[in-house]
Amino acid sequence: MVVDSRLIMGKYFEGESLELILIHGKMVAELAVAVGHTLGLEETEIVFLEEAAMLHDIGVCRVNAPGIGVHGGFPYITHGIHGREILDAEGLPRHALVCERHIGVGLTVSDIVAQELPLPHHDMTPQNLAEEIICFSDLFYSKNPHKLSHRKTIEKVRCSLGLFGEAKVLIFDSWLTRFGKVL
Repeated sequence: MVVDSRLIMGKYFEGESLELILIHGKMVAELAVAVGHTLGLEETEIVFLEEAAMLHDIGVCRVNAPGIGVHGGFPYITHGIHGREILDAEGLPRHALVCERHIGVGLTVSDIVAQELPLPHHDMTPQNLAEEIICFSDLFYSKNPHKLSHRKTIEKVRCSLGLFGEAKVLIFDSWLTRFGKVL
């Protein structure tokens, strides 16, 4: 089954916010697919990477992010769990897990508790290669309307993650070793 990400996203976004979220997804998907090809993944897994990367931020439709034209009732940090709910309801459970597990390099229960995040207390870290690749790829692109196609530098990504502790940077560095040949 091929997933029509534009059709699905169109159910939850409209106008400029739809175009913005699609462009961001396309940038993340292009990098994720390039990583997948470099790793020699099967075509079915490449297709999944593209679909899941295009849909990974669908939960943004429910959060308050006025800078990108979205005025939902929830904090931005919750977009992963909302994305999981939406894609589970759409019958895409594997894609749904990508949504929940793509924040930063993933969120542990310790992260959620220590930062007092308004999230369920369960592990939300990538659990497989596809989830890791999409997390990695997402780190390089912003949803800022003026920076959509600008890839962040490795140092900028490392610096941003460093705000959350050296352990997060070490996860990124391990992914950089495995996936960074395409950069």
